[in-house]
Amino acid sequence: MKNWNQAFQLAAVYVGTVVGAGFATGKEIVEFFTRFGFIGFISILMSGYLFIIMGSKMMIKAQEINAKSFEDFQTYLFGPFFGKVMNGLVLLMLLGVTSVMLSGAGAVFEEQLYLPKTLGIGLTILLGYIVILVGTKGLFMVNSFVVPIMIIFNFLIMIKSVTTDGFIGEFMWIPHAEDGWKVVVAPFSYTAFNLAMAQAVLVPIAAQIKDRTTIRLGGLIGGAFLTLILLSIHFTLIMLPNLETYEIPMAAVMQLIGGGFYWLYVVIIYGEIFTSVIGGVFGLEQQAMTHVKINRSVVLLILFATMYIISRVDYSELLSYLYPLFGNVSLIFIVLLWMKKESG
Repeated sequence: MKNWNQAFQLAAVYVGTVVGAGFATGKEIVEFFTRFGFIGFISILMSGYLFIIMGSKMMIKAQEINAKSFEDFQTYLFGPFFGKVMNGLVLLMLLGVTSVMLSGAGAVFEEQLYLPKTLGIGLTILLGYIVILVGTKGLFMVNSFVVPIMIIFNFLIMIKSVTTDGFIGEFMWIPHAEDGWKVVVAPFSYTAFNLAMAQAVLVPIAAQIKDRTTIRLGGLIGGAFLTLILLSIHFTLIMLPNLETYEIPMAAVMQLIGGGFYWLYVVIIYGEIFTSVIGGVFGLEQQAMTHVKINRSVVLLILFATMYIISRVDYSELLSYLYPLFGNVSLIFIVLLWMKKESG
């Protein structure tokens, strides 16, 4: 029973780390999958398979080599020299993406609750600081609360879509796309990018779990839930006319549904952003603690202060260069991981 409890906690952290604002808004899923119609559905199934297999393998290998941070894992996969290059790239991406997420948390307060953006950022930093100071138990606790709510919410919205007239026709439709070849690459690029980012959290946590069966089970459950969430959002968005024209497709769906769902959606958005923020900071903190010998609370304060500063400046241009570069390197990451054989 203890194995199952720990496996579900690990699965919740896996899901909570991968999902973020891109999941909540639906934009990421439209870009990679939904705009390709039925072929996008097949692509999601392939992504789900990779999330289960490669996510489990990444955590098992982390436990095997007793990786203390993502730096240890990069060195294991890429070797001493290229491992340092990849480590620097992961560091930049984590700092950038987590800072953007922090800014996004403030935007939720400003745009949805009509409260000062600084209040949203400050509250997120305070809550994040407390959760991470608790350690892995804090991560398990938050994700075990947020992830089930998120799954239930997505399924409730999906049920409304699949029971709408014309759903089967929209589900089977294959639209013309000039860049249709991307749907073939999507399962690999999407999974590779997300796992390369999630390793910052999953690697040190998996290394602390001694039972391989628990890790494998956690990877299986987490990957399966990610697949179900992707499918539920896909099934919801295919019923939205002109879905590619929306910056936040899920918000458009919420406006159509109305009622109390919209406010629940706001809570879900913030929850998904928060789990991404604490995941990113936790990974950076684990990395920092392998190099410096100062109090954890001081390291966290420095990290949050740095991210607050970055969140106040325009980091988006740098990210626009880093995202494609990191996406390409992530494909190498997933291939090298696939080539590694499990011991025992």
